Amino acid sequence: MTSKRGRKASSGSPSAAAKKTAKAEAHQKAAAARRAGKAEAHLKKARDSVAALLDDKRLPDDAKARLGEDYRQLQRLLDKLEQGHVHVAAYGRVSVGKSALLNALAGKEIFATSVLHGKTRHSEHTLWQTLDSGGIYLIDTPGIDEIGGKSRAELAAHVARQADAVLFVVDSDMTRDEYQALLQLHEKTQPLILVLNKADRLNEADRDTLLAHLTRRVAGIIPAQRIVAASARPDTYIQIATDAEGREHEETIQPAADVDALKTVLWKLLEADGKSYAALNASVFAGKLSERVGQEIVAARQHLAENIIRHYALIKAVGVAVNPIPAVDLLALAADATMIVHLSRTYGIDITRHQAGELVRTIALQTGYLMGTVYGIQALSSLLKGLTAGLSTVLTAGAQGGVAYYGSYVIGKAAERYFAQGASWGAGGAKPVIEEILRDLDKDTLIQEAKTSIAQYLGKKS
Repeated sequence: MTSKRGRKASSGSPSAAAKKTAKAEAHQKAAAARRAGKAEAHLKKARDSVAALLDDKRLPDDAKARLGEDYRQLQRLLDKLEQGHVHVAAYGRVSVGKSALLNALAGKEIFATSVLHGKTRHSEHTLWQTLDSGGIYLIDTPGIDEIGGKSRAELAAHVARQADAVLFVVDSDMTRDEYQALLQLHEKTQPLILVLNKADRLNEADRDTLLAHLTRRVAGIIPAQRIVAASARPDTYIQIATDAEGREHEETIQPAADVDALKTVLWKLLEADGKSYAALNASVFAGKLSERVGQEIVAARQHLAENIIRHYALIKAVGVAVNPIPAVDLLALAADATMIVHLSRTYGIDITRHQAGELVRTIALQTGYLMGTVYGIQALSSLLKGLTAGLSTVLTAGAQGGVAYYGSYVIGKAAERYFAQGASWGAGGAKPVIEEILRDLDKDTLIQEAKTSIAQYLGKKS
């Protein structure tokens, strides 16, 4: 019986192994399909982000000029994605062996190396491996601590941030500056590989101790499996050789580079998720640029809104100050409604004049006593002008016009906040918003500025 069971198990084992192999292959194909789908989704997001940013009509021309290089960089990232390319940058201090490490990975002398301080002047790149229809490119950068090399350090950081993966190269324990640079580079969408170069200078025990120490220092930033030792250009040594005639002579031996562990880690990382990292990196850059675009739009709107508010406030102030007909003072309040209509369009919100009038009344009511004082002075001055056939204008123009300017300015700033918040006062309603505006405004200074503007305006007209 035992023999039969053994024969049955033996005869069934090839079929079970085949099924297991087929299942593993199916799992790998499914995982690859999921990665491809993820990469394509990230790529679409990056494309959409670029298109939206490039076509944003709200951004003024001068802001577009300021952000021009960012737009060009974003377009280059998109082009890189379309071509299926992945960029890997080497980053670190001068003389840690970045260029030599990339040469060892490439298997040929592409990047300039020198014992002189600061050999690399510009970022350079070369194709390392093909990946599907694209390729993995290695990029060299200037050292982060070159003498007089602030601009080069900025270039290095810029290139490293635009790369899809970064080889952070050290040749000993990390300095404080290196650690700070590592923190600045750290992005969840941009994998970092910490490379301890020149490991041949250490014995095995010291190398293992240093790697363990580095692993603890970068815990939470770089996973332990992405911390590797390498020897891009091992130190030469002299050995005694004997020629065919038995004569001894010295030979300088250059040991072969040892970057096999780094190749394995880098390829495993990029083969699985390289294109997703590239797409995510572009999406992150697009998101950051989108924030800057938003800030530029807000600043442009605020600048335009401020000019609109001051323009209408001055027109109203001059009209209130110099017009001898009492009824016109009250009609001047209509300027506030016109101002609000203009402000609404600045923020892309269309309202009717009736709605603008309702908003003026809401702000005036919530402002309470202050607005009552403003309109009270206007009414008193109007009555005085009516009784004196306008002779009191000289006496009341400055004070009345200044108060009218201030009142209109408050209404304008409150309306601007309302539109900036999407035609909403927020959960607390209008009162806390207006109270905050009143606290922030220097009434006396604003009224004095208004008086000066009124005098200058009337001087030009006389």
